[in-house]
Amino acid sequence: MTATVTKAYAPNFDSFGSIGDLFEAFFGGGVGGFGARTGPMAGGDVAVAVEIDLLQAADGATVEVVYEAIERCEHCHGNGAEPGTAIRTCERCGGSGQLQTATRTPFGQMLRTVACDVCDGDGRVPEQPCRECRGRGRRAAQHKLDVDVPAGIASGQRIRLTGRGHAGEPGAPSGDLYVLVRVRDDSRFVREGDDLITALDVAAPLAALGGAVDVPTLQGSAEVELDPGTQPGEIVTLRGEGMPSLGRGRRGNLRVVVNVVIPRRLNAEQRELLEQLKETLTEENLRSDESIFAKLRRALGSQAA
Repeated sequence: MTATVTKAYAPNFDSFGSIGDLFEAFFGGGVGGFGARTGPMAGGDVAVAVEIDLLQAADGATVEVVYEAIERCEHCHGNGAEPGTAIRTCERCGGSGQLQTATRTPFGQMLRTVACDVCDGDGRVPEQPCRECRGRGRRAAQHKLDVDVPAGIASGQRIRLTGRGHAGEPGAPSGDLYVLVRVRDDSRFVREGDDLITALDVAAPLAALGGAVDVPTLQGSAEVELDPGTQPGEIVTLRGEGMPSLGRGRRGNLRVVVNVVIPRRLNAEQRELLEQLKETLTEENLRSDESIFAKLRRALGSQAA
């Protein structure tokens, strides 16, 4: 079994694993039109969706999927005949599996080749159809499968499992199974490629004085040292604490956006202390190393986000 991961796409589940697919898997395509099948028909594809959380996407996970697909009938081993009974050549098409019809048009006579409506293009008919599959050689069944989701997968990507879809006609390959992955939102992080972004509330006095703070990570928490005078919107980067890069063997970063919280609902003592601080502040304390344009860009960027 081969598994591959493909990029995001706009899924249309009506075209995968539907009742129409089951019908096509039994009765085949190409019946009608101007062409006919020249060989056994391959099986159709099936799609299922799974949902995982961000930690599973980071570490990889094994998930169980349940789906319906056409499989070979084990009772008749796929030949459509009750065991011990004969299979004869189709009398209607003479074993070719094809019929030709002629239609008169203003441009002359036009021949059209279609699959035989008695043997469904196989060229053979069982004398006694299999009681389990009614002579089709295949039947619908429920399948359960453990699927390995690789570390670093993102929402909207899909895993392709070769040969796990609908069974084909005898001598033809089975279709594929597509597992569409959705990663649930995590209230702590925003994902941007392989990087994670989180916001950290820091009290104004701590931002002014600097000190150690705990930052949430995928694996728990990490201690980060804030510089004295840390400003609102400053970003602290933790290297290698983001998501693993799918198939590249490296990890993204965790970007911590500092949100300086201004105290509210002060009591009398707190208000007095802040009044004393206010009286001692000078222009040197309030001078910023950023230009006015840099401040505007940062402010407008935070509003856009």
